[in-house]
Order: sequence, then structure tokens, then C-alpha cells
Amino acid sequence: MADKRTRRPRRTGRARNIPWILWPFAAVWWLVSSVLQLTGRLIAAVLGLVFMIVGGLLTATVIGAVVGIPLMIFGFLLMIRSIF
Repeated sequence: MADKRTRRPRRTGRARNIPWILWPFAAVWWLVSSVLQLTGRLIAAVLGLVFMIVGGLLTATVIGAVVGIPLMIFGFLLMIRSIF
């Protein structure tokens, strides 16, 4: 699909023009970035779950509800962000 303003084809994802001599470096870079992105999402999901549990425990004590409810909301949003 061409961009209407420039009439050039759009570049998306890994479909960039990489010289064949640099392709092994680009493949390694893509692999490392994918692994780091996956572990980052996993850590975010675990932290979100921990924040939700701690927020629930704090909410069980009436005094801690002021901190517990926002902590639970933050944990929930962090888990949603790690999924999408």
C-alpha cells in the first residue's frame, strides 16, 4: 500500500531494505529484542499480580484502603498493559 502524500511504499515491521551482508546482524538484533520484549511483558504481568495482591491485603485493613485501592488499580492496569 502506498502512502498518499509521498507515493512511496510503506515500510512495516521487518520488511526493511537490509543489505545481505548485514542480514545476520539484523537477525540477531531482532532475536535479542524479541526476547527482551517478552521478558519485560512477563515481569510486568508478575508485578501487576503482586501489586493487586498487596493492594487487596491493604484494603482488608480499613486504614490501608487509602493506599490499597489505588495499588490494586495500578496492578490491574499493569497486567492489562502486559497483555496488550
